[in-house]
Amino acid sequence: MQCSQCHANAVLKLPNSAVSLCRKHFNIYFEKKVRKTIRVYHMIGKQDKVGVAISGGKDSMTLLYVLNNLFKRTKVKLIALAIDEGIKGYRDPEFRFVNEFCKKLDIELKTYSYKKEFGKTLDEITEKDKETIPCTYCGVFRRKILNEKALELGVNKLATGHNLDDESQAILMNQFRKNVRASAIMGPVTGVVDDPKFVRRIKPLYFLTEKEVATFAFLNGILDKFVECPNAELGYRASVRDMLNDFDERYPGTKYNIVSSFLAMLPALKSQQPKEKIKSCSLCGAASSKDVCQACVLLNRVNTFFVHH
Repeated sequence: MQCSQCHANAVLKLPNSAVSLCRKHFNIYFEKKVRKTIRVYHMIGKQDKVGVAISGGKDSMTLLYVLNNLFKRTKVKLIALAIDEGIKGYRDPEFRFVNEFCKKLDIELKTYSYKKEFGKTLDEITEKDKETIPCTYCGVFRRKILNEKALELGVNKLATGHNLDDESQAILMNQFRKNVRASAIMGPVTGVVDDPKFVRRIKPLYFLTEKEVATFAFLNGILDKFVECPNAELGYRASVRDMLNDFDERYPGTKYNIVSSFLAMLPALKSQQPKEKIKSCSLCGAASSKDVCQACVLLNRVNTFFVHH
C-alpha cells in the first residue's frame, strides 16, 4: 500500500476513503483536522488558558501532544489535569509516564485523586456497593473534580480526548435512554447556556476515529503501553461500542453518519431546551441543575453503605 501523496509506504488507509497516507502525511492530515475542528467551532481563543484532562491513555495524551504542537508559539496556555480514581492495576498513582510526558513538553501538570477529594477510592466504593456499576460513580466524580479544579486554576476551556467513536456511542446511548437533555448539551463544544460556575468543554479530536488516534499515538511514540480500565466492560457503553463496531465493519461509514446527522439536529435540540437557571448545590455549593448535585447524591449513597455495611 502506497501513500496517495508521495508514494512512500503507507501506514493507514483513511476511514471511508480511498486515500492512504505515509507517516509524514498522516501526521499532517491529523493535525490539520484538529486545527480545522478548533477553528470551525471556535474552541480556543488567542489568550485562552486551556485545561487538558489527561488519563495517560492514547486519546488524552495525543490531544495534549497535538495542542502543544499547535499552540506552543502562541499566547494560549496549556495546563494538564490528571485524576487517580483508585482502580487497582489501572492507574499509576504516581503518574510516572504522565509526569515525564508533561515535563518533556514543558507543560504544568496538576494531579488529584478520589481518595483525597471524596475520602474513598473507586475500588473501596464499589467493594461496598456491588449493585451499581463503577462507571456510574466514576463519570460523575471525575466531572466534578475537573470542573472545580479548572475554576480554581483560572482555566476557561477544558479539553477532553473524546473521539468520533466515543461520540457516536454517546449519541446512541442517549437515544436508547430517551435522554434528550443529555443529547442537547453534547457536540464538539458542550453545554446549552454559559455560566461562570461551569468551564466550557471542548473536544478537538471530535472528527477523528479511535483507529486514527491510536495510529497517531503509536507513530509518534506517545504511549509506552495500553491498559484499558478493568471496569470498561461492565458499563452500558461497552455493549453499544461492540454493536457499533460490528455495524461499522459491515456498513462502513455508520459512525460518521451517526455523528453527522446528530450535528445537523443539534441546533434544534439546543433551542428546545428550557433555559434553566444554574443553581448551587445546597450541600457542596457546586454548580447544579438541581438543589443537590449528582455527585453529592452519590456521595450520600456511599456514606450510607459505609455506615450500614
